[in-house]
Amino acid sequence: MSDDEILVGYDGSTDASVALDWALDEAGRSGRPVRLAYVFEWLTVAGWIGPGVAPGVWPDETARRQVEELVRKAAADAAAERPGLTVHGEVFDGPPALVLQERSAGAGMLVLGSRGHGGFGGLLAGSTAVSVTAHAHCPVVVVRDGQAATSGPVVVGSDGSPSALRALGFAVERAAQRDVPLRVLRAWEPPGDRWVPPDFDPQETAATERAAAEAELAPWRESFPDVPVEIEAVPGSAAALLVEASRSAQLVVVGSRGRGGLRGMLLGSVSQQLIQHAHCPVAVVREP
Repeated sequence: MSDDEILVGYDGSTDASVALDWALDEAGRSGRPVRLAYVFEWLTVAGWIGPGVAPGVWPDETARRQVEELVRKAAADAAAERPGLTVHGEVFDGPPALVLQERSAGAGMLVLGSRGHGGFGGLLAGSTAVSVTAHAHCPVVVVRDGQAATSGPVVVGSDGSPSALRALGFAVERAAQRDVPLRVLRAWEPPGDRWVPPDFDPQETAATERAAAEAELAPWRESFPDVPVEIEAVPGSAAALLVEASRSAQLVVVGSRGRGGLRGMLLGSVSQQLIQHAHCPVAVVREP
């Protein structure tokens, strides 16, 4: 597996197919190879495995062959539809979330549907995505059915944390590849209703936050001078503001855990809320 490879969690579900389309578009812009990964978890009781795959009991080699054919055909169809792209398909054995986390160590990006069936165990929206995103070794993009937007800016959440700085670099590169503007959103918490400091000036606070975001962006402006950038420093909840911004974006990028996160947490509340509620694909950028 190549470090530049785009790994796609694939199980034949509608969400997985939309995620695959998103990954293929990304590969078309970046030139990266794509690998479909179906994680086959042996069942000890009769159950559903995948579309067109008969239920079976371990060790059901017939079901395994059906899964391999499903993945082979999906990879072949993708390669035929996108001439010039390198597309592979592979079936892995084991617990789906754990296997995808392990395989992410050898990938440049992991793309998932927010929910799946078969190889992903029929989990509800966000369950597998949250688990994998919290432990993956590369950036994870979560795409839901109907979310593969191709217009609008790339939006990135900024709070000055190391995780957010990595997200900023990822977002600038995606905006440059897509030839679209970058919208940097920096949320700040206003004072509570019960007490406001006598010297509090909301305009001054917004200007300070905006200046901090501008300073963080400066190296990327030099590397990508042609990317139009809009910086907004807005009072309010970061999660709520980013979810609202996702309505008109084609991608929202965040770090896995911001400066407000509890130490030791693998995935912050903002990342989790975006995975659950965003209106466009969400990229969560973790530290290597």
